Amino acid sequence: MTAALAMSSVVAGCGAGNSSDSVAAPAPTTTTVVATSSAAPPVGTDTVALPTFDPYADLPLVDHVEWTESVDGPRLLVYPTTAGRRTTSAGNEERAWQEVLAHSPDAETPGMRDQFVCHWDWARLVQPNKPSWNLEPWRPAVGYQGTVAASCNPGGPER
Repeated sequence: MTAALAMSSVVAGCGAGNSSDSVAAPAPTTTTVVATSSAAPPVGTDTVALPTFDPYADLPLVDHVEWTESVDGPRLLVYPTTAGRRTTSAGNEERAWQEVLAHSPDAETPGMRDQFVCHWDWARLVQPNKPSWNLEPWRPAVGYQGTVAASCNPGGPER
């Protein structure tokens, strides 16, 4: 039984129809859907705007670096400035890495940049007051994703 026929039977059964036994099917209806677009996000949608002005643009991001020796081998301690800890502007991780290399050109070894960017991206959030970010050239170069998966310390934890 079609929906129209079923509806007409219900209407007829309720006594709301013609007194004759024949019941006319209801007239078809149409619905028009109008698509609209809006520049504003839907209500309840959170949006984050990236800063358009970098208040730290002219400030150093790395205060200094210091090479030390650990039981595992050499370690470069990177001491970020307040600006280095607080900036959120895109591209500043590369500017900061260049500052590390300006302080210590021998930091340019496989895996060291990935360790640095991992600290830049994650350690600043998880441990914002950690005095230094420790980078070790003896750690295996596993790419950025592998470095992140190893909590910035591929090859095992610091000793």
